[in-house]
Amino acid sequence: MTSEDEAVPLNAIRAFVTIVREGSLTRAANALGTTQSSVSRYLAVLEGYLGTDLMERRGRRSELTEFGRLFANTVSEPLDTVCFTAQRMRRRTRPNANRIVVRTSLSTFAYSFLIPNLQAFSTEMGGVMVDVISSLSLPTSTDDFDILITRDLSVVEPADHWEIYNEQLVCVGSPNHIAGKSLSIVRSMPMINVTSRPDILPTWLRGMNLTSRDIKPGARYDHNYLALPAVMTGKSLLVAPEIIVSDLVRTGALNVVPGSLTPSGMQYRAYAVDRSDNPELARAFCRWLARLCKKAAISEAR
Repeated sequence: MTSEDEAVPLNAIRAFVTIVREGSLTRAANALGTTQSSVSRYLAVLEGYLGTDLMERRGRRSELTEFGRLFANTVSEPLDTVCFTAQRMRRRTRPNANRIVVRTSLSTFAYSFLIPNLQAFSTEMGGVMVDVISSLSLPTSTDDFDILITRDLSVVEPADHWEIYNEQLVCVGSPNHIAGKSLSIVRSMPMINVTSRPDILPTWLRGMNLTSRDIKPGARYDHNYLALPAVMTGKSLLVAPEIIVSDLVRTGALNVVPGSLTPSGMQYRAYAVDRSDNPELARAFCRWLARLCKKAAISEAR
């Protein structure tokens, strides 16, 4: 068998293109869901097949050779076309054609607002199943999800997106402690600190023309969903996105401190990725969520 008859190492080409896109062997391994040593072997296989180096060491860094840059530019787009076509064709035989995966970096939003309303979407769409996963890591094109709901992440692949909610902040507390009180109560009651959103309290204080010296520091919690039970049962206050406390306020579990509403400047967005196995269903979900958030915002304004 001559060298021209050798099978083209397609997996090695895919690994090499991923190295180029991710910028390192480590990140490429993470994107491909494999080990760095496996990616290194794929690179060696491809270099052996082509008969030349694709990358070279420059001090502590590895950089593309001129041949490597030319090869990457030549094969990247055709490889994308093959992958995209395979994903589209896979939908015809996919067993879970009535299921979508929603990924979000907003765990409290999912817990307090999104998930309680999912049955309405499922009913509207004839019984569709919605899986919800939570992650703070930057999504990649190899992650398994149809929709991303986020405030501070972005997608690096083709996707339609919707602006679903302009975040508003409010200060809340137990009705037993703040009913009938004014905004001045924030000077006398401890204020819970949520470490996963260090921006919230300073942003709210600026909106209220207050400083950190005007409030009493309270307990610290990692996330809003941990802080909510504390503020409902304890003698303390919490500044939180209005949309995640709206149901608790509506049912009387919490009260909003009068005059404490202010915008945070943050925006929630929903992305429906093009590679989804159910792209139309994913877009329908995003449109539904945008309507739901708009309805909630109108209700909050009243």
